[in-house]
Amino acid sequence: MTPRSMFAAAMGDDFERLHPMLRRRFGVSLAGGYACEGRGVMTRIRRGPWWTIPFLHIGRIRNILAPFPGRDVPFTVENHAYRDPFGRETVTFVRTFHYPDRGRPGRFDATMVLGAGGTIVDYLGTHQHLAVDLDLRASDDGSLILTSDAQRFHAGPVSFQFPMLLSGRARLHESFDDATDEFAIRLEVRNRVFGFLFGYEGRFRCDFPPAGDGPPARILPVQHESRE
Repeated sequence: MTPRSMFAAAMGDDFERLHPMLRRRFGVSLAGGYACEGRGVMTRIRRGPWWTIPFLHIGRIRNILAPFPGRDVPFTVENHAYRDPFGRETVTFVRTFHYPDRGRPGRFDATMVLGAGGTIVDYLGTHQHLAVDLDLRASDDGSLILTSDAQRFHAGPVSFQFPMLLSGRARLHESFDDATDEFAIRLEVRNRVFGFLFGYEGRFRCDFPPAGDGPPARILPVQHESRE
């Protein structure tokens, strides 16, 4: 077993109920000494009704979600541990969608820390303006269920609790298929009033290379936020 990761710390004994390959994937940490690099295909990327498009494109500016729908879209996910400028252990979750019919790939950037309250705080986007509390649980079949909770917006002197009426709650299901040696992932983001906003589902395989000198510069945030 690898040394305890922030995800193991947040989940407690529930972490041991995950499939061994999920424990390895979410075992990425500074002490663990390895990264996780996945490559696969999103069989479907969806978005909500027409009126969600402007909001998704605003998010695209800072690599928050991917606004374009598609099928069989190749993608990568990069998980690297590093210590941020405030001394916190941080793990990247950078997803890049290589749309076959578009010149520019889509990016969904996230960096995660273990918050002061013992939960995972997920900073979204290139500038970490949005901080989201995450709840992680193991299901009976060893898969991981992740749901988002409270959100805060931070930008310079501005800081406030982000109203959920204007945002969405994410629910992610990740599992491992022993028959195909692949991870399977499914994400939906919904607003409690307006319904479905964004989602994707796909399958991928992972390598676990040594951590080396840390994450590539291209996947690091442009700026880091100290406020949780």
